[in-house]
Amino acid sequence: MSESILIYNALCLPAPDIEALIQGRIIAAMPRKLLNAGQKFALYPLDYSATMLSIEQYYHAHFLTIAQSVLTQFNNQGILLQPKQISLLKNDEQLQLPLLSYKMVSIKAWATCERCQILNSTENLDILSQLTIWKTEVFEAILQKQPHIFLAYLRVYHLPELSEVVANPNIQEKLGKFVGLPNIGVSEVNPVLNDRTFAQRKHQLENRQPPLHPELEELQSAIASLAISQPAAKQLDGDIKIFLGWSSDKLIKQPDQNLAWINDIAKLGDRSIEQDEKKSNYQAGTDFENIARQSLEFLGFKVENAYKGGAGGLDLFCSKPYPIVCECKAGKLIPSRTVEELLKLGGMHLGKTQLLTSAKLVIGPGNPSTDTLKAAKEWEVSIINAMTLQKLVELKAKYPGAINLVELQQYLEPGQIDYRINEYIDKAEREIKLRSHIIQLVKNYLENSGIESAGVEALHGAYFGSRPPQPITTAEMHEILIELSSPLTGYLGRIKNSDWKGDRFYFLRDLPLN
Repeated sequence: MSESILIYNALCLPAPDIEALIQGRIIAAMPRKLLNAGQKFALYPLDYSATMLSIEQYYHAHFLTIAQSVLTQFNNQGILLQPKQISLLKNDEQLQLPLLSYKMVSIKAWATCERCQILNSTENLDILSQLTIWKTEVFEAILQKQPHIFLAYLRVYHLPELSEVVANPNIQEKLGKFVGLPNIGVSEVNPVLNDRTFAQRKHQLENRQPPLHPELEELQSAIASLAISQPAAKQLDGDIKIFLGWSSDKLIKQPDQNLAWINDIAKLGDRSIEQDEKKSNYQAGTDFENIARQSLEFLGFKVENAYKGGAGGLDLFCSKPYPIVCECKAGKLIPSRTVEELLKLGGMHLGKTQLLTSAKLVIGPGNPSTDTLKAAKEWEVSIINAMTLQKLVELKAKYPGAINLVELQQYLEPGQIDYRINEYIDKAEREIKLRSHIIQLVKNYLENSGIESAGVEALHGAYFGSRPPQPITTAEMHEILIELSSPLTGYLGRIKNSDWKGDRFYFLRDLPLN
């Protein structure tokens, strides 16, 4: 349990600067005086107007929209409060003081100063600008007025709850300075960045190492407003922040309401069985065909609309990544003539050559008859249950890159192949589990060793002492490490060497197992 700390003052900073600190975009502030390492204080937001430049001159373009939104919210905060009546009891008489209205300021975070540097005109202001939200002009303007810039490295923590204080009418004059506060109890339970992520960011700023992915910073800013209302954008926003080192939180993946239909794949099949007597076979078949189409498209197949089902129509035809002809059957039993019907309609719409060179698939909730199984093996037609299709789609929803359709083609054998598809799903899940284990291994190895990156051979040695899910060679581990450090995955970072055995890797974010 973290020890309680008493805060009695606050550093006044522009509201957008504090928001950037809370978001983990920056780990530094510019106070008006030199701070002491270990100094603790709250972060008091001020209007931007106390600064010397226009907001467009002050903040980078990718942060500008966020800064403007923060200022709008700040300036609308607590202005229209109900007037308060203050009563004092003296000599058994109630004295009425004038009714007053107050502007309230919300304090959301506090910080510890880890280091404070004194910078002058010899500093590389361009790199410093790239590592913060401030334009180069900001530093130049400060140095025109004074010989030094004070750069404080701040370890920021969330307050357990908002603390509202009455704003001082002359508070704008305090920009970069300290103001007194009523005592606030805080703790180090909820840091914006964990120890390792903060150490990495601090090292990067101290050594003026340019940001590795400025284009991702711009992308994050572009989708920030969408993340409020769209689950997919929120997930991407969180992933980018973790990748950039702006956040060390594990994002709790919320159910995507747009994917609720996945739970209906097998249900529609069951419903078709239950309602055969109440509902026309045509309508039951259409419902199932529609969700099968949606499922195949979600998996990554290109389903051609020109062959849409119905009387005399081909249920589904996928043209990419390889041709596949599908027949969807809803009912208690997949009828005996299903394979014959698939071949007849496929040949009619596609031609003999296209049909014979295409994969052929029957999807249905019921069990195939003996005749259907015999015909399926003769004509190389695969049969899967609706629940098996749902399992594939569920895996794709949990791990978008988990399904390799070209590899899946090898499992499309003649006859009933649910067991083969389940083998493929199990194999994919084992590969995901292995990668999650290796990511955790890198994270734990670096934390326990107190180093920033590790080589392949050291990690491979540690792998065998980590209760690994399966044995792998050093070369196989290197291949997986390269995959996990790709910008498209971003679970690890890589320091490339001329010899692959000299490559070094470091942790960026977890791969949680759902």
